[in-house]
Amino acid sequence: MAGRVRQPIDIKALEDHLRLNVPEIKTPLDVKQFGFGQSNPTYLLTTPDGSRYVLRKKPPGKLLSKAAHKVEREYRIIAALGQTDVPVPKAYHLCEDESVIGTPFYIMEFLDGRILEDASMPGIPPEERTELWKAAIHTLAKFHRVDFRAVGLSSFGQHSGFYDRQLATWKQICTMQEQAVDVDTKEPVGRIPHFDDMLAFFSTKHLQPRDRATLVHGDYKLDNMVFHKTEPRVIGILDWEMSTIGHPLSDLANFLNGFYTVALQPKYVSKDFRPGVTPGIPTPEDVLRWYADAAGGWDPRPEMGWAASFSIFRSAAIAQGIAARVATRQATSEQAKSYADAFKPLGEFAWSMVQEQQKKTAGGGGARTKL
Repeated sequence: MAGRVRQPIDIKALEDHLRLNVPEIKTPLDVKQFGFGQSNPTYLLTTPDGSRYVLRKKPPGKLLSKAAHKVEREYRIIAALGQTDVPVPKAYHLCEDESVIGTPFYIMEFLDGRILEDASMPGIPPEERTELWKAAIHTLAKFHRVDFRAVGLSSFGQHSGFYDRQLATWKQICTMQEQAVDVDTKEPVGRIPHFDDMLAFFSTKHLQPRDRATLVHGDYKLDNMVFHKTEPRVIGILDWEMSTIGHPLSDLANFLNGFYTVALQPKYVSKDFRPGVTPGIPTPEDVLRWYADAAGGWDPRPEMGWAASFSIFRSAAIAQGIAARVATRQATSEQAKSYADAFKPLGEFAWSMVQEQQKKTAGGGGARTKL
């Protein structure tokens, strides 16, 4: 939950701005900062009558990437999805004026529910554990079925070539991230292992999944959603900064990352998060079957091997970005150092998955083989 403010903001300036622009949010405010959110600092605002809101802002200082920290995009998609049956917090206000608290920010509804940070869901009965997983994947299928044109998001991203664009973006971002120098040691963050070889594999056109275009979240996982306090249903999806129009496989693969990385050491993956170890945790096959049943005619399973490999590669790139922010002291989470240490092991693991796909390709399977 929220606690001490690690990155102070000008509360008086914020209160003055809200009195003029969002008068329903009463002042003075009690401000605390959430511990989660390695990218965009996130604050809990409590009004005198006990009403609670959430503020998300860009981090301070010079940003390593213009492609990251897009709080404006977060606000736009949350506001658009508010008119659908996809569960999102209510969007209240976007401020792009940096003079108010130093960076652009937006304010949304605080959702009073459960955030399950441990995917093994300790303390929850097995039957409910299964239903929570099922609710999460059915919510994802519901989100992917949204007609982005009908909700005013036609310009939210390009409608084709998602994975090619991802490759170009991550190549550029990772090249910058690896050059970030630690403030104290003066050592650079360094390169993701096998980076060039993985780029070459993912760029091979005939191995890529067939192109599709839906809204994608960009970081869909259990701890980026809020569940009802007592019922196995999702009441809100959070952390939309990487959302765009893209390939739905990317969200599916990200959601299943914990299953793929279970072979990594426990520092990065809960030892209890293993099908067959903790009752009620589904298998990847269960999750993909539930999605296919709810997706409206598309079965993602034949292309998941390629998508899973790319997803772990992307996870390594995201962890490298956290390492860069740790190095330059822009990290905004108390858990950031742990995530930063993971980028090289994740890179090695992504390469092992790529090698497995290369073996299948050599055997005639191509990208469209089951994971």
